[in-house]
Amino acid sequence: MSDQSTLSAEFRTDFGKGAARRSRRAGKVPAVLYGHGEEPKHLALPVLEFATAIRYGGMTHVLTINLPDGTKATALPKAIQRDPLKDFYMHADLLLVRRGEKITVEIPVQLTGEAARGTLVAFENDRIAINADATRLPDSLEVSIEGMEAGDRVTADDVTLPADAELAADPELLIVMINLAPTAEEMEPEAAEAAEVEAAEPAEAAAEPAAGEAGES
Repeated sequence: MSDQSTLSAEFRTDFGKGAARRSRRAGKVPAVLYGHGEEPKHLALPVLEFATAIRYGGMTHVLTINLPDGTKATALPKAIQRDPLKDFYMHADLLLVRRGEKITVEIPVQLTGEAARGTLVAFENDRIAINADATRLPDSLEVSIEGMEAGDRVTADDVTLPADAELAADPELLIVMINLAPTAEEMEPEAAEAAEVEAAEPAEAAAEPAAGEAGES
């Protein structure tokens, strides 16, 4: 289960893209805290502490937020926006939670073990939705494929959940399928076809300028 991280927040009174940029330049992540029917609170979180918490526990990591009015809030990351090019946090949505409160959340699935030789592992779904205590969410759910043979499969209903959690996904949701690996003989025609395509492409490219020159003369 994820531990908790404590962050000290500031209230934001300026909004819009310009205000958000100023917050980021000051080393803060613009965020909004909402839930339980309360008025949303617009916050600025210290970027280094926030990044460490998310890197450590991901979207199931419980955050204790020290608010400027002296109160504390317990929250989970609900949505995080990151700039894919510059790799910085643009904004975070935080959901208020209480100990003992059950919420529905998607938990990552991790495969362990090795399937039988001569098989291919098709990882169909890497997350499963569960209902669990908001402050006791597992970081991941392990699925063992040790010794599985071609034709074996794992569905959501086969995955072992924590004692206080319930499955929220379709029980028949396919997580892993073990397929028979193609033989060398089966792969040879495909390799030969790919080689023919690669050989034909340079020849076609070389022929194009010649056709163009003939048209210009």
